[in-house]
Order: sequence, then structure tokens, then C-alpha cells
Amino acid sequence: MNAEVLRQAPLFSGLDDEAAAALSASMSESRLGRGEILFHEGAEGDRLYVVTEGKVKLGRTSSDGRENLLAILGPGQMFGELSLFDPGPRSATVTAVTECTLKSLGHDELGPWLTGRPEVARGLLTQLAGRLRKTNDVVADLVFSDVPGRVAKALLDLSSRFGRVADDGVHVHHDLTQEELAQLVGASRETVNKALADFVSRGWLRLEARSVVIMDVERLKRRAR
Repeated sequence: MNAEVLRQAPLFSGLDDEAAAALSASMSESRLGRGEILFHEGAEGDRLYVVTEGKVKLGRTSSDGRENLLAILGPGQMFGELSLFDPGPRSATVTAVTECTLKSLGHDELGPWLTGRPEVARGLLTQLAGRLRKTNDVVADLVFSDVPGRVAKALLDLSSRFGRVADDGVHVHHDLTQEELAQLVGASRETVNKALADFVSRGWLRLEARSVVIMDVERLKRRAR
């Protein structure tokens, strides 16, 4: 299962099966329990990570103690690649949202792959480009979109990665508290709760423990625009 998940990561996207297996063999595995921190913002590090099971959250804390979630990542997604090219303090704290398993690769192990396999470098550049595009989208949403629109967009993004289609809608088990969901969209919990309650009253979704069931995807997409 881990091998199939690893193949989804940009690092492996251009490799044949033999090369992918060799790269995977050079990676270390680690496991985290729910709520366990992998590393803190500001810590030194030079390892890239791929989530193979579970979910992690990437967050930052302001000088006055407020928290903001930068991303929720699940199986096949990568983080920490910036430290491979620009060693220095970590830009975010990474915490396990659920029990999870990670595969990691250090700077020294990656070097030969970058020089001998240009497709690995292309995969990392694709990841960095995607991260920059995502950052631009987040900034634009904070400027141009209201909180309900950002909530709708966040739920749709989570559904695209963690959703399961059923007869009554798309079940999205995101494993986030309402506070964490608020941190993800950059708003107060009260404002986000109000937006969710409005969506429920309109029949667009149903709230469940750390999950939602999206019953009207098209309406939610229109609200996210």
C-alpha cells in the first residue's frame, strides 16, 4: 500500500518502477500518534517528508499566539522540500491530525538522485510551483472572498482529497475540529460556525463529528467562486 501511495507524490512522478522502488528503499519511516508534533516552526531540518497514512497539519503561530493552518495533508502529499534547497529554520509546525506514517529523505540521500535523475528534480519543481500557486490563491481569497466563500472552498478542497461518494452525498472525514477549520480559512470560529449553519439550513451539507456530508456540491461550488 505504501508503495502505491508513494507513487502519487511528485517526487516519484517521473520514475519507472525500478527507480521508484530504489528511491523508496533509501527513505526512512516514522510514525506519529494523534496530536504528536513532528517538528516545530523555527527548528533546523533538512528532510523531505511524504505522508503514506493518515493526515498532518502545517501551522504557524503569530507573535500574539494566534494560530493559522497553512495546509492539511494526506496520503501521497509531500512537505519539507524547501529545506532541501534552502537549509534553515522550518517555516511551519507539523502536527499529526490522526495517527500517521511518514517516509522521509534527507539532503545527503537526495543529492545523487537530483544529479543522476533529472525527473526527480522536475518532480520537486512541480511541487514547489504548486505550492506557490496555492499560496497565491490563498492570498487572493483573503483579499477578495468572504468567509462563507472561503469555507465552501476549503470544504471542496478537503472533499477532493478525503471525500467518499455515497448515496446521500460526499462524505468528507476531515478529522478537524471547528477551531482548526477556522484556522484553515483564516477566520474566527464563530464566523465559520455561522457559515456552516447557513449551509446546513440551505440543505447543502450535513455536519457530523469531525466530518461533513456535502449534499449539494454544485451549490457549494457556486458559493466558493
